[in-house]
Amino acid sequence: MKPVVLAGGSGSRLWPKSRAALPKQFLSLTSDLTMLQDTIARLDGAKAEQPIVICNEAHRFLVAEQLRQQDVAHGGILLEPMGRNTAPAIALAALHASLDGEDPTLLILAADHLISDAPAFHAAIEHAEVLAEQGKLVTFGIVPDSAHTGYGYIQRGSNVSGVDIGFDVASFVEKPNLATAQNYVDSGKYYWNSGMFMFKASRYLQELEKYNPEMLVICKKAIASESKDLEFVRVDADTFVHCPDDSIDYAVMEKTDSACVVPLDAGWSDVGSWSSLWETAKQKDANNNVIIGDAILDGVSNSYINSEQRLISVVGLDDVVVVETKDAVLVASKDKVQDIKNVVNKLKAEKRPEWEFHREVFRPWGSYDSIDNGERFQVKRITVKPGEKLSVQMHHHRAEHWIVVAGTAKVTNGEETLLLSENQSTYIPIGVVHALENPGKIPLELIEVQSGTYLGEDDIVRFSDRYGRVESK
Repeated sequence: MKPVVLAGGSGSRLWPKSRAALPKQFLSLTSDLTMLQDTIARLDGAKAEQPIVICNEAHRFLVAEQLRQQDVAHGGILLEPMGRNTAPAIALAALHASLDGEDPTLLILAADHLISDAPAFHAAIEHAEVLAEQGKLVTFGIVPDSAHTGYGYIQRGSNVSGVDIGFDVASFVEKPNLATAQNYVDSGKYYWNSGMFMFKASRYLQELEKYNPEMLVICKKAIASESKDLEFVRVDADTFVHCPDDSIDYAVMEKTDSACVVPLDAGWSDVGSWSSLWETAKQKDANNNVIIGDAILDGVSNSYINSEQRLISVVGLDDVVVVETKDAVLVASKDKVQDIKNVVNKLKAEKRPEWEFHREVFRPWGSYDSIDNGERFQVKRITVKPGEKLSVQMHHHRAEHWIVVAGTAKVTNGEETLLLSENQSTYIPIGVVHALENPGKIPLELIEVQSGTYLGEDDIVRFSDRYGRVESK
């Protein structure tokens, strides 16, 4: 069995923690691990091969770094040139996994789901694997514990012949109203649609060819010229851009006569909102509050409070969500958190950076935190991981002052190469080619002061780069 982890998506409903450049699958929201790492970790004991991870171009180094932190060997980090929904992504994974002539059983997982009962998850996988070997396209149906209106539902049909746990799919149902959802739950014949699947790679491709042949033709053409870039697998972007945008449910599962469902009762949540994080939290105070970080509450109940850096004080409120990051604060009624997407859309329309980036931005070499700025200056705290190097670059509009506060910096400054240690500094004039490297064994920390007429991140001309980012910005 080969897991395929879908790690795309923007996670806008968990703003301000989750943003386009750092969505929820790469955040630690339900444990000390990130959600991607949790997804990989719960495969332990499931007799699975090395996973394939699918993500978009912008998140490739996040995926690689988080797998490295877990010391996880993988079957490839497959890059989507652009988002085209789950059906094409899974087709690319199925084609990639079949390139050596094998026909693996694929376990399709989302990187941003919570499953608290790993043994129950493993048991459901074993049942699904039996069905997949029979040529079935299996979906996992979550045994509902409430009449939830935020999920689609799967109606089960008769038992699959010769199988203890597994049912034919009678129908897929869109998100219902509350009364309809309650009828579904009361009947005992409906499950929440989890978005997790299992099938033989060949069977998925056969059904895709039957119901959406254009999509399969484009995916085959895109994967035919796949190339390796470091540990990433790239497909042809000029071909893939023409691929239809469709989910696996609409493209295949709702049309095939081979769909079946395996019930899953394992503490599942899609962590789709701040209220769901409140619901699934294991620790609440005496007033049913979830408190993360530094917070003082008085007369507050049934609320979710998450502080990243500063003290949060909340007085006399019930059923609220308060989330603080370095550059934004969210205050919302707990029953209105689905509307956070409206805030994100406004930020995006106004071209404010907060919809896309945190104040601290992660790069393959480390990170930078914009700690102060003005009309003609910007101050950043830069962290470079041991052995890593920023690109050889220059700027048209800004000069930079670098002050080392910890570690050792190897600096290329025009024709000069410097080795700087704590409390030493250098000045990079406008237009001078330069580079920064950490040759040491501990993280390099430095303060960068930029000054000039334009301080945007797109004022970078890269001449060489070990991460493949050579194009001019």
